[in-house]
Amino acid sequence: MFGYNVLGFGSVEAAPTTLEALVVAGGGGGGQSSGDYNSDGGGGAGGLAHHATFDISGGGDYSVTIGAGGAVNADGGNSVFSNITAVGGGRGGESQAEAAGAAGGSGGGAGWHTGAGAGNQGDSNGATGYGNNGGAENGSNQGGGGGGAGAVGVAAASGGAGGAGRAYSISGSELFYAGGGGGGKYASGTASAGGSSIGGAGAHATTAAGAATANRGSGGGGGGGVQPNGSAGSAGVVILSYTGSGFYTGGTITTSGNKTIHTFTSSGTLAET
Repeated sequence: MFGYNVLGFGSVEAAPTTLEALVVAGGGGGGQSSGDYNSDGGGGAGGLAHHATFDISGGGDYSVTIGAGGAVNADGGNSVFSNITAVGGGRGGESQAEAAGAAGGSGGGAGWHTGAGAGNQGDSNGATGYGNNGGAENGSNQGGGGGGAGAVGVAAASGGAGGAGRAYSISGSELFYAGGGGGGKYASGTASAGGSSIGGAGAHATTAAGAATANRGSGGGGGGGVQPNGSAGSAGVVILSYTGSGFYTGGTITTSGNKTIHTFTSSGTLAET
């Protein structure tokens, strides 16, 4: 077990006793139907769990699992740090199969004539959890937006945009995480936006669904019209930050002021040095 780092001239640096943890699951894939006349739901964002003061006073190693983004019509994977779990986002609804958006960390949006998925990310071992429901269909010819960590997906009749994500500065700069995917439209016009510009935009008559921003745990866009293909959700991320340096390895290590930051975009271990 570590206790200190030697800084020179007899001085030592005390080991950190807590860290800040941001755990974001993989986003759900947008809905995709087999034919041209479809309006599918946006994928739900991965659940987001934030722990401001996670206890590491006992030292040791901590496992990290990164949830994959869901393929079209598939849920995202869970992300885990130690005993904190963020739940993968629910896939978007499929209009022609009449399959509702799935429940997940945030729920998938409804396809035309289907229901929306519920957001089910609760608190996880002291980490505050964020997840919201997908947007409803409401009888229009477009899909509902996937839920985001910061807001419910927008109902189809109101534009079908993905629910907003949440912003954190744990990486050293403020970024949004876990935005929902936009719902697809059968008609031409403006595409339904992804949440916080990190979820995939929905497809519409002449434009394919947009990609979700990588490693932000965002939902994919739903398919629509003669662009039936939805887009995949993006993989999650785990970011850990503590005061001091030289105590742990694992992930991509950066610094901001007196903070050391470990960013995991693939599974690994926060390992004591």
